[in-house]
Amino acid sequence: DGSDQRRLTTSEAGEFNPLWSVDGGSLWFLSTRSGSSQIWRMDLRGGEARQVSDLPLDVGDLKFAPDGSAVVFSMEVFVDCEDLDCTVDRLEEEVETTGVIYDQGFVRHWDTWKDGRRRHLFRAPVVDDTLGDPVDLMGDMDADAPTKPWGGAEEYDFAPDGGIVFVTRDVGPSEPWSTNFDLWYVSTPGETPFNLTSDNEAWDTAPVFSPDGKSLVWLAMSVPGYEADRFRILRADWNDGALGTPVEVAPDWNRTPGSIAFSENGKSLIVHANHLGHRALFSVDAKNGKVTELFVDGSASGETEVGGRVFFTRHSFTTPADIWSVKLNGKDVKQLTDLNASRLAGIDMGAAEQFSFTGANGDEVYAWMVKPANFDPAQTYPVTFLIHGGPQGSFGSNFHYRWNPQTYAGAGYASIMVDFHGSTGYGQEFCDSIQDNWGGWPLEDLQLGLADALERYPWMDGDKVAALGASYGGYMVNWIAGNWNDRFTCLVNHDGLFDTEFMYYSTEELWFPEREFLGPPYESRESYDRWNPSHHVDKWQTPMLVVHGEKDLRVPITQGLATFNALQRRGVPSRLLYYPDENHWVLKPKNSIQWHKVVLEWLDQWTKVEAGAR
Repeated sequence: DGSDQRRLTTSEAGEFNPLWSVDGGSLWFLSTRSGSSQIWRMDLRGGEARQVSDLPLDVGDLKFAPDGSAVVFSMEVFVDCEDLDCTVDRLEEEVETTGVIYDQGFVRHWDTWKDGRRRHLFRAPVVDDTLGDPVDLMGDMDADAPTKPWGGAEEYDFAPDGGIVFVTRDVGPSEPWSTNFDLWYVSTPGETPFNLTSDNEAWDTAPVFSPDGKSLVWLAMSVPGYEADRFRILRADWNDGALGTPVEVAPDWNRTPGSIAFSENGKSLIVHANHLGHRALFSVDAKNGKVTELFVDGSASGETEVGGRVFFTRHSFTTPADIWSVKLNGKDVKQLTDLNASRLAGIDMGAAEQFSFTGANGDEVYAWMVKPANFDPAQTYPVTFLIHGGPQGSFGSNFHYRWNPQTYAGAGYASIMVDFHGSTGYGQEFCDSIQDNWGGWPLEDLQLGLADALERYPWMDGDKVAALGASYGGYMVNWIAGNWNDRFTCLVNHDGLFDTEFMYYSTEELWFPEREFLGPPYESRESYDRWNPSHHVDKWQTPMLVVHGEKDLRVPITQGLATFNALQRRGVPSRLLYYPDENHWVLKPKNSIQWHKVVLEWLDQWTKVEAGAR
């Protein structure tokens, strides 16, 4: 009910992945307080947390067996090693040379260069709250589980017989251009895992067993080599390690779930999914597929059902995350916490409003507007035009410290965010429409959306508009610089693409550009050339701030340097903000503060915010 809120740990170390013990009497979690990530246990009756594991490698992705007899977790190991000490010895081995030899990709991924280790799942018995020796469940599989870089404990589940169903991509040298993630099953440690979904060459993930253990439900795509295909909900009978014929649940529901969990009685699936500019909460009848909206306001996640109520976290453009609950029928919504009330006291947030307009192809396109803080309708305000990344993503109603429109609201700007063609939450056809169309319909949507907003909100100053974007949004900023070069007072490009062809040859996940541009450049040169911002540098004239991180291996630093070089050579006012220790995102808090300061200074310099407008 939201009462009796207590802080359970006070260590300065990082603490994460909390789990209740099966009897509910203690909390198990991962902590770095010992100097590495290990398993800790805290008795809820009182006392200090006690370290349960003391393994020579970092532990991640902790999950309990249903009967509490064992835990499964991940560690990074060399797959040809017979024990953990072998991995430790190899990592500590002194070498006189620094060269590294690779015989296949990935050479590097997201923000890390590969060193030959794989993330493997281990199972360890638990006796009297003491951990036994862990055993590698994957043997010599040259694959990661949970998968990298985003996978976690949601990618495996315990079968009724105590075995494990887990997700991995075991495809050999084709890993950089494959999305063939499969469900694998291993009954007992030491046995060879078995591929349950080998018939599907697209993405399978998020396995969850029904409460009665009679069926397995998971998410599956149907298009190989495409990371933004619709995840379908599949269900199949489970019989002692044998998977029955999969049946799609809710085949007519044109949304892609981002999670999946059973209700306590097993009759419903609780999921969240992007939906019309929100990350909404739904229940899906596990048999007939009927979909019921439970909550559509802001961004919901972390959902779990207890006693007929679904508990979840919710945040929005105007509120950081708190815990909420709603009945399984979508009624009786309650906010259970208000954790940031004291911090938000006296701070005026910019009000958010959603609108839609007729965009490219005559389709309805949705957008958000956030007013400046302390809004005065008699005043006029400059505008920040924010362009989301992905491109298969959405600038939905959420609260975070990377791209938060309240940052600009507090600085005296209005914000406009358009979910252009290619955005998620509007059906798969709308999402797919950006392929071989990167600078086409999305640009048209942005142009029509900005025009609609300026007409809809006359207090916006149409002569003082700045465009900002990251990743695909950064690509679009570069595209705008050459194809809509007379509209904006200034631009901000964070980790954006400059040259589509060289981006293909220098990034790591090759399936992404191959899907977006209809193959590799040597097979689809026309597409890469058609949407290449570098071909339009001769028209660049708008001042641009370029931000890039050295550890960004998705859009390598050379793309940002090339953008800055082009601007400098053209004589266009420009500035480069370079982070040697950040990846595709700016994650360190002090760096984030600097990022916002530099961006706002750039906006103020070129959009000329009037004195007193803040």
